[in-house]
Amino acid sequence: MATYLEQLETPVPVVDLDRLAHNLDRMAAYATLHGLRLRPHVKTHKSPRIAAEQLRLGAIGLTCATLREAEVMADVCDDILVAYPPVGAARLERLARLPGHVQIAVAGDDPQALDALSVAARLGHRHIDVMVEADLGMHRVGVSSPEKAVAMARQIDRSSALRFAGLQFYPGHIRAHVNEQDAGLAQLGRDLGAYIDALTDAGLPPRIVSGGSTPAAWRMHEVPGVNEVRPGTYVYNDRTTAQIGACDWEDCALTVLATVVSVSVKGQAVVDAGTKALGREPLRAEGDGYGALLDHPEVIVSRMSEEHGILDLSKSSWRPRLGDQVRIVPNHVCIVVHLFDELFGVRGHAVESRWPVEARGRASNREIERAPLGPRAV
Repeated sequence: MATYLEQLETPVPVVDLDRLAHNLDRMAAYATLHGLRLRPHVKTHKSPRIAAEQLRLGAIGLTCATLREAEVMADVCDDILVAYPPVGAARLERLARLPGHVQIAVAGDDPQALDALSVAARLGHRHIDVMVEADLGMHRVGVSSPEKAVAMARQIDRSSALRFAGLQFYPGHIRAHVNEQDAGLAQLGRDLGAYIDALTDAGLPPRIVSGGSTPAAWRMHEVPGVNEVRPGTYVYNDRTTAQIGACDWEDCALTVLATVVSVSVKGQAVVDAGTKALGREPLRAEGDGYGALLDHPEVIVSRMSEEHGILDLSKSSWRPRLGDQVRIVPNHVCIVVHLFDELFGVRGHAVESRWPVEARGRASNREIERAPLGPRAV
């Protein structure tokens, strides 16, 4: 028996399956066209189902932020980059216990962290690839100079359990419209070139030079030296990526289906999607509000409480009725996915499938054998 949107209890995230397929195909084609390795970040979808499709379309591996993500994705992928500083005994032990068939890479920017990682790799009887992270403008993580990158690479090269895999960066500071990124990308290329030259001169040329972020992903082929990209948001897209021209509005595949629960206050309507369904991240582009209606983008979610979202109708002639359903494009889709246990795949008004957000949360997804790590070195 068919199920339709009107039968779903809201708020609930729904994914337009045709738009999702288009987004996956588009990025895969871009990477192939420009000879770039595609290692998509799973932080957006957190789903082995979608990861498997990305791999089928040519992705060479996956990028994860959490050990939960890496554990779940190990079921479908044998080449995983944990692009997060490997700091802390619990994180390192969990990293070392990932299934043996998975080649692990991590990002690092600190000599002390490398020492601990080397010990964990030896105790886990495995080799771990290390990408030296460079800060090229985001000012979040990463070494601050080519000289420090060379020192890191040399330290990795001396370890019997670690292998220097290359250089990575996250150009998250480039958030201008896609057509206005020229200056930022040019500076990025100059800064990156200094790191590549220093490593090459030291006899440690980076095999992989990995860039990321959906906002700048479509122009990474213009940055000299880059041979890998790690976008994540592109699978679903959101209001931010649409605002900066990284996708069209029609490419926003995930929306939060909500119901109008009150129209009593003039000039607004209230829906049942608040902060616990949409998050509270401001728009990271020009504009305000916490989301916009897919079919009426001039209508934004102007205010929220935990279970209430206020639709501002002042710029629209459309007036909803009590009980109407609306589909909200969130500002930041990655946060929204993490708020729900499952997603519903739709075509038109028909619900065709549903799947769990398997990699959400932090805890292990399975009972991992707790046998002690042995002292044998790699």
